[in-house]
Amino acid sequence: MFKKIHVLAICLMLLAPAATGCAAQRAGLSSVGYAIQVGAFSDVKNAERVTRKLQEQGIEAFYFKKENGIYAVRFGDFPRREDARQVAQKLVKDRVVTSYFIATPQAERTPAVREPSLHKAPSPSIAKPPALPRKTEESVAKRDRSDMGGIAARTAERFVGIPYRWGGDTVVDGMDCSGFVRAVYNLCGVNIPRTSREQYRVGDVVGRDELKDGDLVFFGGSPEEINHVGIFVGNGRFVHAPRRGDDIKVSSMDESYFQKRFIGAKRYF
Repeated sequence: MFKKIHVLAICLMLLAPAATGCAAQRAGLSSVGYAIQVGAFSDVKNAERVTRKLQEQGIEAFYFKKENGIYAVRFGDFPRREDARQVAQKLVKDRVVTSYFIATPQAERTPAVREPSLHKAPSPSIAKPPALPRKTEESVAKRDRSDMGGIAARTAERFVGIPYRWGGDTVVDGMDCSGFVRAVYNLCGVNIPRTSREQYRVGDVVGRDELKDGDLVFFGGSPEEINHVGIFVGNGRFVHAPRRGDDIKVSSMDESYFQKRFIGAKRYF
C-alpha cells in the first residue's frame, strides 16, 4: 500500500511542470511545489520517529525546527494542492499519519512583486521632473535572490543542535551532510541534487571572498572527490552535519581542517 502511495507521488511530480517562484531556475535546479507537513512536536525524538517511519516506506521525509521551536516533518513535491491533499488523505486513511498540513510553494508565500506604496505628489513645476530609477524585473529578481540567501542561512541556523539522524540508509545511501543542506533548501523552495558532488555541479561559482549568506561551501580532496558540504551563514562560519548521528553545528572556515580541504562554493538563488 505504501509503495503505491510513493509511486503515485512520483508520477504526479514527473508528469506536471515544475512550479516557478522567486528562486532562480538553473540547470539541475527546480522550484519545490506543494509539500505535506505533519506533526507539531516539542521533542525532536518524536519528529525523528515519524520521519523514520515515512522513510521506511520509501518516502523522502525530513524533520526540522520551526521558528517557534516546535519540530515538524515534511515531504513531497506536488504541482497542485489537490495532488498533495489526495496523497495526504491516503496516508491518514492508512494510519501512517494522523493529521497533515499542505505547505504552499515558496513562490506563493513570498511574491516577487511587492505592493506599491502611495507617495505625496510634488508641487507643479515648469521644469521637467527628473526621471525616477526604473525597477526592472532583473533588479527585483536580484533583490529576491539576495533575500532568499539570508532566509536559507537563518533556516540553517535553526537546525543547529538537532541530532542529524534522517536519510542515509533508508532513502539515499550516504546523504548525511548533503541531505541536511537539501532539506534547508527544500524549505526555501528550491530542489537541489542529493549528493554533495552533484550539488557542486550546479549553481553559480562563488569565490571565497565573495561568499554570502545561503551559499553552499564544499570540502574534499579535489573537485572530483568532494565529501562534505555546509551552508555559509556569515562571518566566516558555516552550518553543517559533521557525521552520522552527530548534532548539526556551526564551524569556522578558518579551522585548519576546513582550510586545507576547501574546494569551492556555489550560489543557487
